Amino acid sequence: MKVRLSSCFGVVSLKCCVFILLLLQLFWVQPSCGKGLREVTCGSVVKLLNTAFKIRLHSHDVKYGSGSGQQSVTGTDVKEDANSNWQVKGTPKVPCTRGEPVECGTKIRFEHIQTGRNLHSHLFSSPLSGHQEISAFGEEGEGDSGDIWEIVCKGHTWIRDDAIQLRHVDTEAFLSASGNTYGRPIHGQMEIIGISHSDSSCYWKAVEGIFIHPTEQSSSNSHPEHNEL
Repeated sequence: MKVRLSSCFGVVSLKCCVFILLLLQLFWVQPSCGKGLREVTCGSVVKLLNTAFKIRLHSHDVKYGSGSGQQSVTGTDVKEDANSNWQVKGTPKVPCTRGEPVECGTKIRFEHIQTGRNLHSHLFSSPLSGHQEISAFGEEGEGDSGDIWEIVCKGHTWIRDDAIQLRHVDTEAFLSASGNTYGRPIHGQMEIIGISHSDSSCYWKAVEGIFIHPTEQSSSNSHPEHNEL
């Protein structure tokens, strides 16, 4: 399947798009450069902005020094960092179809593009605030049930301009940010946590990304056609 980054970048494969973004971080393309698609779709690569603290969900190959010892997940105010890229995908039991809009209530996973680990949670305490720890877990996109999140939103589908919530299926905690920041080696990055009750810190928006269009069946051709962003 192919996607369009913007009218000035032409059409390239999804794999090439991600590679280009990782190399050219300063030239991240805003979703508004394209036309048409309003929904977040399966297979899309997104950056998620916490609307309360204005930080993007982030990870890197730095492990927690306490708790689970798994790969840390933080929040950063640096817009261009490629370590904030996450791919939307289905669960092992219920895969999603590439390009299909993600419906409210859908259970999905987020794979960290740089490290191949999934956004994860479990009953460990977070390092700074003592809330529920959020980590990145697995190898090459495969982990366990702690990687599964439910999309909580209004209406029928996840709309790119709308703030949504992510509820962890195993523990029912909401993905949030504590407001506390780390020292070395991830100085200034914010602690990401899970909390049991939703509040204003639990809202996230897909602010940048590569959004995959649904396939459509042509009436004159048996092969699907691809609308492109």
